[in-house]
Amino acid sequence: MSNFLESLFRNQSAIYKYFLYVASIFVIVFFFPKGGKFKYEFQKGKPWQYENLYAPFDFPIKKTEAELAAEEKSIRERQLPYYRFDADIAQKVKSGFDSLFEASFSDQNFSQSRKKVIYQASKEVMDDVFTYGILGRTERTDFLGDVFLVRNSKARRVKADDFFELREVEQKVGQVVLRYDLKDFQFALNNLFFETLQPNVFYDKSLTDKAVLDALAKLSTTRGTVDEGKLIIARGEVVEADNFKVLNSLKDEYESELWTAQNQYFIIAGYTVLVALVLIMLLFFLKRYRPVVFANNTKVTFIFFNILLMVIATIMTVKFNEKLVFVVPLCILPLILKTFFDARLALFAHVLTVLILGFVVPNSFGFIFLQIMAGIVAVLTVSELYKRANLFISVGQITLMYIVAYLAFHSIHEASFRNIEWYVLGLFFLNGMITLFVQPLIYIYEKLFGLVSDVSLLELSDTNSKLLKELSNKASGTFHHSLQVANLAEAAANEIGANALLVRVGALYHDIGKMENPTYFTENQITNLNPHDEIAPVQSAKIIIDHVIKGIELAKKNNLPDRVIDFIRTNHGNTLVYSFYKKEEEQNPSVDPAQFTYPGPLPFSKETAILMMADSVEAASKSLKDPTFPVIDEFVNKIVAGLITGKQFF
Repeated sequence: MSNFLESLFRNQSAIYKYFLYVASIFVIVFFFPKGGKFKYEFQKGKPWQYENLYAPFDFPIKKTEAELAAEEKSIRERQLPYYRFDADIAQKVKSGFDSLFEASFSDQNFSQSRKKVIYQASKEVMDDVFTYGILGRTERTDFLGDVFLVRNSKARRVKADDFFELREVEQKVGQVVLRYDLKDFQFALNNLFFETLQPNVFYDKSLTDKAVLDALAKLSTTRGTVDEGKLIIARGEVVEADNFKVLNSLKDEYESELWTAQNQYFIIAGYTVLVALVLIMLLFFLKRYRPVVFANNTKVTFIFFNILLMVIATIMTVKFNEKLVFVVPLCILPLILKTFFDARLALFAHVLTVLILGFVVPNSFGFIFLQIMAGIVAVLTVSELYKRANLFISVGQITLMYIVAYLAFHSIHEASFRNIEWYVLGLFFLNGMITLFVQPLIYIYEKLFGLVSDVSLLELSDTNSKLLKELSNKASGTFHHSLQVANLAEAAANEIGANALLVRVGALYHDIGKMENPTYFTENQITNLNPHDEIAPVQSAKIIIDHVIKGIELAKKNNLPDRVIDFIRTNHGNTLVYSFYKKEEEQNPSVDPAQFTYPGPLPFSKETAILMMADSVEAASKSLKDPTFPVIDEFVNKIVAGLITGKQFF
């Protein structure tokens, strides 16, 4: 049991990677859409490149979304609105009319015969108005033609013009007054009806909407069927509008029929194998070409986390609305990975992510082409991301790449630019706007995963920072030595295309451990007194070697990133403190070299190797008495050759 636990402990890093690998496969397959994959790829306007295709079973031809939308719009436009007639209001108005009439036309002012004529004219207006009813001012009246009027629980078709509005009653009164020669009483009649009449016809939105829904429920989503065995498309035939609809219908039917209780396990197994192959390629790449990254579980987790984030975001978008697939800012992935690692790893991870998404997105070939091209543009164009203008320029180029590639595909499919879906171009611009969020996202990742970006390096390169100010105060000679090494290393990094900013920051902090005992280092000795003369060579070597350990401790205490601490660890490799070793050897021939050897590790990147060479050259150059160009050139070659001979580089 103890052997098992010991083996488990020794291999915990590898076990964690296996767990991360399996968990990533599970999560991706879990979010995959539940359906099979049609085995043919086809595009409108391109020839059918497979054998003759016959219908494998009977299936309906589905209408396109545009056709369904047009038919739905037609149904809504043709649907007659419903109005309700309130008989209670009409009865109430008629019941109260006689008393109001008596009050308005009393016997003292009018003769009985005249009053009878006026009453007859008033009743005629009342009957005409309430034949169909009166509309309220706020009721919907923008319908033309016929409408349905619900009266006594029965709906009958009437003309919308048959309804009265309150303002039209005055016109009706005018007509009656002329016919009965009652012009002198028109004003009084208008006042009477103004006080008496009330709207009693109201637009019934709920009943109208229900009628629309009933009509839409009867709308067929298909137009005809294709019988089993019928030829759908022949080899070499161009996929045009009609057979494109048939092929899409077959694809939908085929994928829905595949996902059954009987064969779903085969589909899941197929997805699992394909995703596993893609992700194992990523692990192989890291192990073969990025062993330092592969050895760091935090960095491996970070890479897998970002891939999963992009995959899940895209899958959920496709499930919600596949038309919005280009809103997902996949180019954030290569931008982030290039910021924290390098361009080659960023592009490789991006391509693998796009390949995974090819299983779930519509028109997978076009999607994969656009995303890979955009990823290449992102990797090639973005540099010095800490400069805000560079990010805007890069995002603009990515967006332009999307638009140009989309228009090229559209011209292939449609042979013109007439039917461009302009909203897709809007999605590309929205994609670019979201991609700008990469800047705050980088900051968040730095805090969550302990990584370092160029923005942080730029902040650390400020010589007015707390730690560098302390170095300047306690060990001014070491501080100036670090500045010289930083300038030298930065120039060398620029020449070979290494990360110059990272090298500069590493050089500024590589000797901070000397603050503990500054006078034991020659650059800080301002008098002829050398404290090493008072102690044994072994003790002197220990003080010199310990500045690496103390530097690492000080760096961690001040929360310096691991990428910067790597320079402190490796800038002396496992070289020998030669002067004190020779001094001890003169006194004790059997001296152990291990006591005078730096603990390492060796430089493992271009940047850490540059720092070792720059540090060695700068420190030794102080011994040159006549620093001419040939002398310096020979001197530098000698120093570098010595490091190579001492096997200080991988």
